Amino acid sequence: MHRRAFLTSVFGASAAVAGLSGCAQGDAAADTRGAATKPLAAEVPAGTSLKIASYLNQQQLQFRLAKLPKLPFRVAGWVNIGAGPDVINAFRAQSLDLANNAGIPPIQAHYQGFAAKIVAIGITRRPNYLFATRPGSDIRAVADFKGRKLAFSQGQAQGVVLLRALKKAGLAYDEVKLVPLTSNQFFTALQSGQVDVAPLAVNQAPAYLQQYESKGARAIPTDVVDLLNLLWAPQSVLNDPAKAAAIAAYIPQWAKGQVWQYEHPDVWNEEFYVKTQNLTLAQARGISALANKPLFPPSWDEATKWEQETADLLADGGFVKKFDVSSLFDHRFESIAAKAVPEEYRR
Repeated sequence: MHRRAFLTSVFGASAAVAGLSGCAQGDAAADTRGAATKPLAAEVPAGTSLKIASYLNQQQLQFRLAKLPKLPFRVAGWVNIGAGPDVINAFRAQSLDLANNAGIPPIQAHYQGFAAKIVAIGITRRPNYLFATRPGSDIRAVADFKGRKLAFSQGQAQGVVLLRALKKAGLAYDEVKLVPLTSNQFFTALQSGQVDVAPLAVNQAPAYLQQYESKGARAIPTDVVDLLNLLWAPQSVLNDPAKAAAIAAYIPQWAKGQVWQYEHPDVWNEEFYVKTQNLTLAQARGISALANKPLFPPSWDEATKWEQETADLLADGGFVKKFDVSSLFDHRFESIAAKAVPEEYRR
């Protein structure tokens, strides 16, 4: 399959058509320069609301447990959504105003012609993904991926982790078989043998291995990191001064919530992993032991460089066209997260 054909395979024909339609091109071509340079309002106007992504309802649980101050705007909905392709479609449908993703979904949105900007950055220094094999596999290392079927989502963090791991192992794209899927299809694809390997988040792997390790499935660690943990929003949302002010007010809570979770792993293990994800306490502790210390850089220089490298890696494989990623960042929000946390979390 030609690389560009993944767009249709992964997102579905309707999404791909919508992504490349004249309407979407109009979104991308809209005048965003004025909105991007207007100072943010000091206060959130009364009556402002946002629809915010909260995958597995983690965000509101985190805020409640951390006892953070009430947000100065109405949350019109906590949307249980996390995968990049789903977020982009929700942005298009105007059913979502703000989402938490990795670095690759904004690149994918740009390629589809949808205008959106990054408004907050967290840095991840340790790997938060590993590779899981199908039951009965003889794969032991990334070098063994040659000639194998690999689950690949070009619009999600898992996709770029796989591409970076292949590059590090010296494997060309045509030496493996990339199977276009989204991350919510990875488990089924592994179980059925549709793919030999899939990248799983470290907090997903225990459940899979618990069920299939006895049947020959295994985990293959990688030191490849997915550097960015970010908030982003459609340009149309950021063009609204009230909503932009609400986002600016939300970012400190987002950063503080992550710090609280990192500093209180025992509470989070019990309240989230055990009570809502049905993991054992031992499994929860294992996941928390791998957790990244939340880091919020005052400058986005490193993030911009990493995002450009990622976009170039995708372009080299024919997945997207080359472009300057600086257009993806709304620098009005650049220092907000870092200013909200203690100095040890500013890097």
